[in-house]
Amino acid sequence: MSRRRRAFALAGLALVLGALAASDVAGREAALDRRLGPPVPVVVARADLPAGRLVRSADLAVRHVPARYAPAASFSDPSQAAGLRTTGAVVHGTDLVPALLADGDASGGATLRPGERIAELVAAGPPKLVRPGGRVDILITRGGATRLALEDVEVLAAAPASDDSQSGAPQVDVSLRVKVRQAVYLAAAQTFAREIRVLPRGAADGRRGEQGLQVDSGL
Repeated sequence: MSRRRRAFALAGLALVLGALAASDVAGREAALDRRLGPPVPVVVARADLPAGRLVRSADLAVRHVPARYAPAASFSDPSQAAGLRTTGAVVHGTDLVPALLADGDASGGATLRPGERIAELVAAGPPKLVRPGGRVDILITRGGATRLALEDVEVLAAAPASDDSQSGAPQVDVSLRVKVRQAVYLAAAQTFAREIRVLPRGAADGRRGEQGLQVDSGL
């Protein structure tokens, strides 16, 4: 056999073997895909989340994993987990499942009376002192004036919040038992107020009567 024919034969053999190898690899990949299942979305924590935190959409991310390795009860869409509270500390990248989260209204089983609502807000305040079952006053600063907006409000749930305030003051994520009008006012205050601050009250301090007190730059 001439060298040219031998070269053609070897080239043809290489092509055949290459095609067989590619076919074998494709077959193995297809079989593996069938065993693992198609990629499915799984909601994970974008950052470390402390226990008791009200989960927001910004706290969540989505990764895709083979169906075989996806947690059986995992969330597939961030909207399913947003608004719930962590039942314990959650590490960055952890798959979120119902066991790690509780109803966002988790407030120690508190029952709302007629005319009451749960107002949720992020405010300046000491996270270690603002605790569920405690009571707080609410200060609202708008423009150059600070006003005592609410007094002796019951805290239903509380957790440290991300410190994204310009002042760098500690932030707390709180759920408060309030009247309907107060809930509307607090919702609006989160938009127009320069700062909302919660002041913890002593357990035996039930005094009222200062609501509406206002101090401005003329102090």
